[in-house]
Amino acid sequence: MSATSTVLITGCSSGFGLETARFFLNKGWYVVATMRTPREDLLPTSDRLRLLALDVTDPDSIRRCVEEAGPIDALVNNAGVGLLAPLEGIALAHARDIFETNTLGTIAMTQAVLPQFRQRRAGVVVNVTSSVTLKSLPLLSVYTASKAAVNAFTESLALELEPFGVRVRLVLPGRAPSTSFGVNARPRMDVSAHEAYADFTQQVFAAVRDTATPVTYSEDVAQAVWRAVTDPAAPMRISAGADAVALAQA
Repeated sequence: MSATSTVLITGCSSGFGLETARFFLNKGWYVVATMRTPREDLLPTSDRLRLLALDVTDPDSIRRCVEEAGPIDALVNNAGVGLLAPLEGIALAHARDIFETNTLGTIAMTQAVLPQFRQRRAGVVVNVTSSVTLKSLPLLSVYTASKAAVNAFTESLALELEPFGVRVRLVLPGRAPSTSFGVNARPRMDVSAHEAYADFTQQVFAAVRDTATPVTYSEDVAQAVWRAVTDPAAPMRISAGADAVALAQA
């Protein structure tokens, strides 16, 4: 791939997606940055940048976005939502929301671009999941399940697309307190509270906010995605962030 290649990245309104879009722009790539509500002020103005609206849970939105984007060389499935809460307090509707975005949204976006990749016998799909799939943590049962499903999906899909010259890879970030992940998850966390777990939940929240131990930064994820896209020899799973790397080596 060259600097004239095009990458489509989902979930670019903040955090990992925003930094990854910025990283690829700085490398000279053409970038299609997607978000539910496009904002012109988040990324530098560039003739190599297009902002498109995308809701990965809406089939019509996916179809319009892929059509508007035109030919792409790489898809980065980064869009995701979080949920940190005891299972007893989680309404099944909220669990479905997590899977709709994190798991089925990833599958749907991948399906949408595969015809062009297969026909050209070229292309890369990178799915961003989480290091919690390497080491389980409390209050993340539904979120972890949604990401672990993407890991399994990705590794199986890679086998069926290899004969067509299409690569599929995983990026596994660690804990990233500096992103807005927690803020975005808070509405679902508030309604999923359960009084029996109140003390335990506060202990877990304090640990999540702790920055004294190794953490992951958005730049770590952007670099890992870059490697997954541009290096044909990149491994199936690429850990992103000091804490994620340590977990992978444990």
